[in-house]
Amino acid sequence: MRSAELNVEKLVYGGDGLARLEGQAVLVPFVLPSERVSASLTSANPGLLRGTPLQILQPAAQRIVPRCEYFGDCGGCQYQHAEYGFQLEQKQAILRETLRRLGGIDYDREIHVIAGEPWFYRNRIQLHFEERQSGFHRAGSRALCAVERCYISSPVLVDVIAKLQTAVKQPQWPGFLRSLEFFTNESQIQVNVLDSARPVAARFFEWLRAILPNLAPGSIEYDTARHKFQISRGAFFQVNRFLIDALIDEVIGDRSGSQAVDLYAGVGLFTLPLATRFKSVHAVERGGPAFHDLEHNASRVASHIAITRQSAEQFLSSLTEPPDLIIADPPRAGLGKNATRELLRIQPYTLTLVSCDPATLARDLRKLLSAYRIARMTLIDLFPQTYHFETVVHLQRAATEP
Repeated sequence: MRSAELNVEKLVYGGDGLARLEGQAVLVPFVLPSERVSASLTSANPGLLRGTPLQILQPAAQRIVPRCEYFGDCGGCQYQHAEYGFQLEQKQAILRETLRRLGGIDYDREIHVIAGEPWFYRNRIQLHFEERQSGFHRAGSRALCAVERCYISSPVLVDVIAKLQTAVKQPQWPGFLRSLEFFTNESQIQVNVLDSARPVAARFFEWLRAILPNLAPGSIEYDTARHKFQISRGAFFQVNRFLIDALIDEVIGDRSGSQAVDLYAGVGLFTLPLATRFKSVHAVERGGPAFHDLEHNASRVASHIAITRQSAEQFLSSLTEPPDLIIADPPRAGLGKNATRELLRIQPYTLTLVSCDPATLARDLRKLLSAYRIARMTLIDLFPQTYHFETVVHLQRAATEP
C-alpha cells in the first residue's frame, strides 16, 4: 500500500470523488471537488485505484462538519460533509454527465430540482444484528456499525433504533436473527424479517410489542396526496416522508384525458391520483404483496381502475392502441430492452419515466429518444446526505401534435 497527494476533480455516482494519478483514475470517498487530499491507495482493477483519505490538505469552501458521529464509518450516508445546496448541485452535474457518457445525451436545458427537509426524512430502515449489537452496515462492507441514533431516519424510527440497541442485549432476543426492516407512518410501525438463520417464533414479536407498543400486527395505512394507502410487509413505498406529495405532483402534473397506464404501479401511489384525472386507468404490478395492496387501495376510490398482475413487457405486448399517458416507475434495473421495444411500438403521446438510477435511465432514454423528445426533466432529492436521487423525465412523441 502506498500514499499520494491527489487533486479531486469531481464527484461520481456512488459518492466517491474522482482524481487521477499517473494516468490512472482514483476513487476516494468523503472528499469534494477542488480539494487536495492525501490518501492511501490500493489497486481495484487495471486502470483504477481506490483511495482512503488520510488528510484533507486543501478543503473545499463547501465542506462542513458532518452532523452524525457515525459518518464515514456507517455506510448509510456519503455527503454529510457537504453543504446541502452543494449536494444538489453535484447531483445535477452527475445526472448530466451520466446521460452524456452512457446515453450520448447532451442535455443542456434546465434540470428542475425538488428538495425538502434534508434530515429525519426516512420512513423505512433496515437494522442488522451481530454479537448483541444493532446498527447499519459499515461503508463498503457487510460488517456491523453499531448505532444508537440516525439523523436521516424519521423520529419514530430514531426511537426504534435506540430501543433496539437495548433490546438486542436481552436474553429474549434470538441470536440467529440477522436483519429486520422497519416502516412507519409516524404512528404505527411495521416490522419485516429480512434475514434469519431460522424462522422467528411469534412469541418474539409479542415480546417486541412490549418494547414497541405501536408495532402493527400486519399492514399499515399511509395517508398522503389526499389518498390513503394500505401497505403490507414486503410492498414497496417511497421512503422520503416529506416529498411523496411533491413526487406525485411532478409525475402527474395537470395531465388529464381518456386513458392512462401506470406500469410498475406498486401499491398505487400514482394510480389513485391518476383516477381523478383520467376516465380510464390501468395499473400493472406483478409483485405479490404490492399487487394485493394495489387491488385494495384501488377498490376504495374508483371503479374505473383496471388492475393487471403481469410484468410491464407482458402487458405492453397486449396493447394495440396508444393510451394518452404511460407512467413507468421501474426498479433500479430500469425498463430493459423488451419493455423499451414495446413502448416504441405503442408510442403513447406522453411517456413519463421515474428512475432511481441515472445509469439505467441513460440506457433507456438513448433508445426512446429515437421517437421522443424530452419535454421536462426534474431531479427529486428523495435521499439527502446520500448519493442517491430520483429523476422524472417527461417525454413527448417527436414532431407530433396531441
